[in-house]
Amino acid sequence: MPETDPAITARRLVRGLDRAALATAAGAWPYASLVIVACDHRARPLLLISQLAEHTQNLAADGRASLLFDGTARLVSPLTGARVTVLGSLFKCDDGRNLARFIARHPDAADYTGFADFSLYRMEVTRAHLVAGFGAIHWITAADLLFDDGKTEALAAAEADIVEHMNADHADAVAGYANRLAKRRGRGWFLTGVDPEGCDLRRRGDVARLEFDSEVGDAGEARAALVALAKRARAADNTKGR
Repeated sequence: MPETDPAITARRLVRGLDRAALATAAGAWPYASLVIVACDHRARPLLLISQLAEHTQNLAADGRASLLFDGTARLVSPLTGARVTVLGSLFKCDDGRNLARFIARHPDAADYTGFADFSLYRMEVTRAHLVAGFGAIHWITAADLLFDDGKTEALAAAEADIVEHMNADHADAVAGYANRLAKRRGRGWFLTGVDPEGCDLRRRGDVARLEFDSEVGDAGEARAALVALAKRARAADNTKGR
């Protein structure tokens, strides 16, 4: 699949952004709210939301929703940038692995995961609408947007160990990912996730994402991809020092 494929652009937005605008139905009116998001290895959006929230009460009556992922934040002309609206239905998701993935993405969420009124929701995607600049407008099917679920299980099972190992034993490499490859400043970056297409980083309220050169399917392939990124970061550091 070529790099310019709209489904790739849309999926990278879903994987790379940590917040979205959620639209639910408040009776006859659309209701929009800000939510923090993560996604599973297929790129299905995950939300950890309170039953007391207005949008959650709306979902109890009508599970249909849309999520706007806005990739235009740093652009001088926002309408030239990419954004994708993902449409589907949100359901409670009793999945410990996905909950752990959400908390890794949003460490502050650990403070309220034990509250009885908070539940993890996952979107079952129907389709998506990508606007990638003027005239670059595409409807995308769920089958094209989502990653093949037959290629995610082995890596998903190993992800927590990979992330823990990288943060504990290879903090310098993680810093290189952020500072040299993602071009983000500051210290204290840590890895939050590894999926078949790339890895995610966080420092305080800032997030970054790096794509792998090719898809990975298990811990060994992920390790090789992370080593390749570390080598690239070191090479960029050496070049800068000349």
